[in-house]
Amino acid sequence: MAAFPEHRLSIVTIGVRDRAALTGFYETVLGFKNVGPDGMTMFDMGGFILGLWEEDKLADDAGLPNNRTGDFKALALAYNARSIDEVDGIFAELASAGVTITTPPHKAFWGGYSGYFTDPEGNAWEVAYNPFWTLDEAGRVVLPSMEDV
Repeated sequence: MAAFPEHRLSIVTIGVRDRAALTGFYETVLGFKNVGPDGMTMFDMGGFILGLWEEDKLADDAGLPNNRTGDFKALALAYNARSIDEVDGIFAELASAGVTITTPPHKAFWGGYSGYFTDPEGNAWEVAYNPFWTLDEAGRVVLPSMEDV
């Protein structure tokens, strides 16, 4: 028996220090639209919600101490592009907007093409083209069945 009857993700919430500033970055630079109620930022990501909430409130809600240290948060969000050209185009726009690019796009060890940038609070984002995956019309990853592997 599995703890989750359905294998899906509903919400990913990032604990942030300055929600208003980060909401502005996600809206202005990444082009996301905030659909959240007052007090929380929520972006519709085509099947799940990406939330931004003050990190002290998130820690309190989860019953955990807010003791994050260092720059790397051991989490990366990813956008899968439809081509190498799309990856390069995204990074060109990010660079022109002054976004911190931590790893420029490159041929990746796993056979694809990817790079990383961070939002103003250091949350890592990967933009990748994976030639081994298919994206449906909505841009969702369609993994091959185990029989095809």
